[in-house]
Parts: sequence; structure tokens; C-alpha cells
Amino acid sequence: MSVPSKSHLVLIPSYNPGRKVYDTVREARVYWNPVWVVVDGSTDGTAAGLLDLAAQDEGLRVMVRSHNQGKGAAVLFGLEEAARQGFTHALCMDSDGQHPAALIADFMACSRQAPRSMVLGVPVFDVSAPMLRVKGRQVSNWWANLETLWRGIGDSLYGFRVYPVDPLCRVMRGQRWMRRFDFDPEAVVRLCWAGVPPVNLPAPVKYLRAEEGGVSHFNYWRDNCLLTWMHTRLMIGFLLRLPLLLWRKFFPPTR
Repeated sequence: MSVPSKSHLVLIPSYNPGRKVYDTVREARVYWNPVWVVVDGSTDGTAAGLLDLAAQDEGLRVMVRSHNQGKGAAVLFGLEEAARQGFTHALCMDSDGQHPAALIADFMACSRQAPRSMVLGVPVFDVSAPMLRVKGRQVSNWWANLETLWRGIGDSLYGFRVYPVDPLCRVMRGQRWMRRFDFDPEAVVRLCWAGVPPVNLPAPVKYLRAEEGGVSHFNYWRDNCLLTWMHTRLMIGFLLRLPLLLWRKFFPPTR
């Protein structure tokens, strides 16, 4: 895509993704302009390579952070800059080649039709998906839907999604969490609490093997403990907000 959008951008947080990041960014640029990459303290040399790509492509911007602070922190860094530049929506996708760049335009079109909404990718798994990961996300999805009174979150963990920039920035500035692996599920729950409805679209996901360039930073015990603590605090927030959420559910505002 050659004509840059003035409202919607692609935002890719990146931390030690290996060489697959270059394919990811090039493919995203085929389907959208502009594409921004936030390098979150990578130490694998990809920051320099991405800066070289950006020097040859006006539609690509690369921002390098000096040290790693987590996916959510990198996304917030990019969102705040996007807001300063006048962008209203950002499609977030991972840098490791798992997400379908070919669907970027479809997700952006859906966002333009429903600008108050967040457009959530619902993963379509193939045989490469680890069964433990597939089953584990079902637990997180159940909790996320309970915490929002079943507002319709198709998937709480899949990071291929379009956010309205200002509401998400307000949510993240309002509390200290959502800065690491807990970002994706907590974002959809808190945005639902803030009155941002979800729209769900199917999207394939690929789990690449190491020989295919796949890199995973998922740590089963650490990250599941983080998710458990996240849902604990979200349940507390849910109970405190329950009267308001029930009112919104049964007496939705008319527009």
C-alpha cells in the first residue's frame, strides 16, 4: 500500500524476534502504510537491521528503546506517539511471523466501519499449534468473558487486533499493569469496562518451528503465574464494577 493512512497505522512491538522480523515487517508494508516498529531493548542485532529498512522506506518508522520493558510498555510507547501524530487507531501484531499480514486491510476496514470498537482477531489454529497452548487460552477466554459479563470477547490472548488509540492510552495510564505478557487479555477486559465493544474476526495463526525462524519468549510457569495474578485483580475490579456493568448490559445507552 503506497498512500499512507492518516488515521490507522500498524504497530509492531519487537523483542529479540530473530531474522523473521524482517519478513514480518516487509509483508506488513505490502498491505499497509504506515507501519511502525517499537524495538523493546532487543539484543539480537535486529534493531540495526530494522533501522536500515526504515532508511529505505518512508512508510516504515522504527523506534528503539534502550532496554526491555515488556510488550505492553512497548505498545503504550507507540500509542502515545501515534496519538501525538493524530492517529486514531492502531493494529497491533507480533513481530515473529505468527500473524496474518494479508488480513491487515480487512481488519482496518472493519475498524473504519465501527470506529468506537476494538477489532479482535480470533485465532484459527492449524496442526502446528501446541495443544497445551490451545487449551490454556480457553481458560483465559472464559475468565475474560466472565469479567465482562459476556460482552463477546472471541479471544483474549491473540495479539492481532485493532485498538482505538485514545481509550487504550487512558486505560493504561490509569493503572500500573498491562506492561508485559498480561497486556493483551487485560486490554480487552478493561476496554470493555470502559465501554469499548469488541468485534471479532477470524484470523489464522502460525506456530513456527525453530528451523523456520520461530522464536518464543513464552515461559509456561512465569507467564501463567502472571495471568493468574492478572485475572485475580480483574475479578476484584469486576466485583467492584458489577452494578455498573449490569446496568450497561440490561440498559444499554441509545445512540
